Amino acid sequence: MLDRCFGTWPQLWKIEITGKLTLLCIVLTVIFIRADIKDIYNHFYAGHRVTTATNSSTVDMTKIWVDEGEDEKKRDPNKPYSLGPKISDWDEQRAKWLKQNPGFPNFIRPDKPRVLLVTGSSPKPCENRLGDHYLVMSIKNKIDYGRVHGIEVFYNFALFDAEMTGFWAKLPLIRKLMLSHPDTEFLWWIDSDAMFTDMAFEVPWERYKDHDFVLNGVQEKVYDHKDWLGLNTGSFLLRNCQWSLDMLDVWASMGPKGKIREEAGKLLTRELKERPAFEADDQSALVYILATQREKWGDKVYIESAYSLHGFWGLLVDRYEEMIEKYHPGFGDYRWPLVTHFVGCKPCGKVGDYPMERCFKQMDRAFNFGDNQILQMYGFTHRSLASRRVKRIRNETSNPLEFKDELGLLHPAFRAVKLSAT
Repeated sequence: MLDRCFGTWPQLWKIEITGKLTLLCIVLTVIFIRADIKDIYNHFYAGHRVTTATNSSTVDMTKIWVDEGEDEKKRDPNKPYSLGPKISDWDEQRAKWLKQNPGFPNFIRPDKPRVLLVTGSSPKPCENRLGDHYLVMSIKNKIDYGRVHGIEVFYNFALFDAEMTGFWAKLPLIRKLMLSHPDTEFLWWIDSDAMFTDMAFEVPWERYKDHDFVLNGVQEKVYDHKDWLGLNTGSFLLRNCQWSLDMLDVWASMGPKGKIREEAGKLLTRELKERPAFEADDQSALVYILATQREKWGDKVYIESAYSLHGFWGLLVDRYEEMIEKYHPGFGDYRWPLVTHFVGCKPCGKVGDYPMERCFKQMDRAFNFGDNQILQMYGFTHRSLASRRVKRIRNETSNPLEFKDELGLLHPAFRAVKLSAT
């Protein structure tokens, strides 16, 4: 019976030997395949990862930025500094251009000027490894506000004039943009460390029909007390006109780096109330010019205090929950600030005037406070002002166009949002 089922014993022995040899071959094959796969993985993946990690920590950036070590051409100290060739008839040149180019009007409608929002940062990576991330958050915030209000955004990543570094870099940039965009009626400068926190507020443009320069501040502090903190140049509006070109020329006279800026700093410290001793900065210089030459410049300058064109973060961020509970977007003032400015935080540097952990925490809250107004249009909001995660606040529907955009952000009418003050 057994012979019928399994064959004779010699046959069984041959089958056993053959099976063992087959099994051994399979095991050896698997071992060699695994070894080959491991070698391939280490060579193309693991090895690449290790090499990349090593290179990223030891890379010589001078080989990437080929001109990093080159010296800038130095200005002749015997020649007076200038932002550019003197222009005396800009209003006439611009009026002629606008007449010849009717497709590019400087006003979208009578009370809505064409505005270019201007900001920027250093062409180099931030010294603080988290700084670049917060710069991205900040520009995202500005793009959102610009889109909602029909404002174009220009983000600068270059130093236009080697003499005008630091605080002063914005002046040659603004002048160049004015001359290159005659269709732009107002340029709105805003620092990279400032964020829009009232997405619904529309600047009252009609209020400035007789003015060319709008800054946040207190008039008495500037003209009566010569307080170097009487206004802030982190966010301001400047009309594209001859008056503004003349102002930029005078303003820039204290800005060239080196001896001029150092000597101007001594003058500003001596003349302005409680100003510390350091080189001339653009804000102090402007306060000095307005306070000492009010008759020449004052009539065209509007020092705004009715809403937060610049709002100091230290007085605002911890009150956001109170604002949410009591008020709504559209006020632009202490009830719901248009701009929250992180003066002194220096998110791109290694050292600021405040602890960086506190600054970054508060910048997250400010971003989320403004971002919630954008997200709500799409049915979401941040879980909290400290959270990057979002939650759904509106169920999906088969009739999505029935959604009522109460703030007018999704389809803006490009006009001031009229909300009740109560």
